[in-house]
Amino acid sequence: MQKFALIVIAALAALVFANPLQAGYYRDDCKPYCVIKKVRAQDGYGNPVIKKIRICT
Repeated sequence: MQKFALIVIAALAALVFANPLQAGYYRDDCKPYCVIKKVRAQDGYGNPVIKKIRICT
């Protein structure tokens, strides 16, 4: 009976902590941080091309 109670408690604890993360919820210290960088290059005709690249951590 004690093993069953421990299994139920462990399962409930796992669900409580896993569900907010699956729903897209982030804690304050785990929020993704994104930086947008501009990359300058030239196309085949010599025209300047600016690409925006988003880097998220």
